[in-house]
Amino acid sequence: MINAYKCKDLALLLGLLAFTSSTRADEVLNSADTAWILTASGLVLFMTVPGLALFYGGLVRTKNVLSILMQCFAITALVSLCWLLGGYSLALSHSDSFNALIGGTSKLLLLNLNAESIKDNLPETVYCMYHLTFAIFAPALIVGGVAERIKFSALLWFVAAWELLVYIPICHWVWGGGWLSELGVMDFAGGLVVHVSGGIAALVGAIMTKPRVGYPRVIMPPHNLTMTATGAGILWVGWHGFSAGSALMANGAAGIAMLSTHMSAAAGSLTWMFIEWKKFGKPSGLGLITGMVAGLGMIAPSAGFVTPLSGVLIGVVSGFSCFYTLHWLKRHLTIDDSLDVFSIHGVGGIVGSILTAPLSSEALGGIGTFSGNGIWGQLCIQILAVSSILLWSGILSWILLKIIDSVVGIRVSVQDETEGLDISQHNEQGYNL
Repeated sequence: MINAYKCKDLALLLGLLAFTSSTRADEVLNSADTAWILTASGLVLFMTVPGLALFYGGLVRTKNVLSILMQCFAITALVSLCWLLGGYSLALSHSDSFNALIGGTSKLLLLNLNAESIKDNLPETVYCMYHLTFAIFAPALIVGGVAERIKFSALLWFVAAWELLVYIPICHWVWGGGWLSELGVMDFAGGLVVHVSGGIAALVGAIMTKPRVGYPRVIMPPHNLTMTATGAGILWVGWHGFSAGSALMANGAAGIAMLSTHMSAAAGSLTWMFIEWKKFGKPSGLGLITGMVAGLGMIAPSAGFVTPLSGVLIGVVSGFSCFYTLHWLKRHLTIDDSLDVFSIHGVGGIVGSILTAPLSSEALGGIGTFSGNGIWGQLCIQILAVSSILLWSGILSWILLKIIDSVVGIRVSVQDETEGLDISQHNEQGYNL
């Protein structure tokens, strides 16, 4: 039996341990970082609904605008539940047996997450929510490749399967401690995870669903560039949640990411505008907007690793590379990537990921490469990562669309497409004039 003195000593010891644990928790949890990532999560979610919804909605024809808004909102809801059921756990938790390829099951249904759970310097609930916004944005991009002709039911089946089989493994490979992370791949804000994976899936979707009726003979101009410009403005502002938020801290890395991202968007916008001005005689508002999005997409993998001046260089490269890829796909290959997802996001992610290796070098003012073999070693890792993700996302997207096409069909009928997806798929109209 413990005597009174021993009981007193034990109580003191337990109190000291409790105080120490509390102090350590306070040291790990950073309130400023938490506040910033809460804000960044809202900004990135704002990029999808309403940002991407308005951006894409204005680019399609009047009879299909509501279908685009529906698809973006439905994807947001669907992916959110997929993330709860197992997406977060498989993407960003540790697996004892297969961690190189996929995460573990300890966080299924988010049952082990509560107000006391901490991930590095953040509440784990905040960390989970922030990554959810990336998981939503990636498949939402794919909508632009298959716009104006895919069945709504087929899109939902595809997004759910693609999220599980494509996005979640790739997210784990790069950000969850998987094999690419172990190699030292550099992807600050989703150039590989979001833009390369989503861009190639959109291209495969565009090819699989075949061109819209009348393409390329029939001109299909955007029905509302005011709506598109509004959505683009939201994307530009919200993208700082993407880039600066990816520092996961309210610090200098977040600041440099925000500044570099902004400079890349500005340079990409003006570059695209001047190319059109020289080539076609007049600058267009759509070109100015598209160049801005190209600059945002290409800076994503390197935003926090490079200088603002390198951000300008990336923006200029994005303007040229994305502009000429877009016209090559449309004019020479006649691929109907309706809203140019691969040309902007896919090419942006590919080129930006490769440029990350040299531009992040200390000689150019960057933070240095992750690879112990310097720029050339990092370049090999970046190319390997790009190639692997292109193959994984491209092949699985093709398989998934083949299966879905055989079960429910992926393409609406000619009559439904002519009538418009608003009426044929949803029995509503975007405009009742």
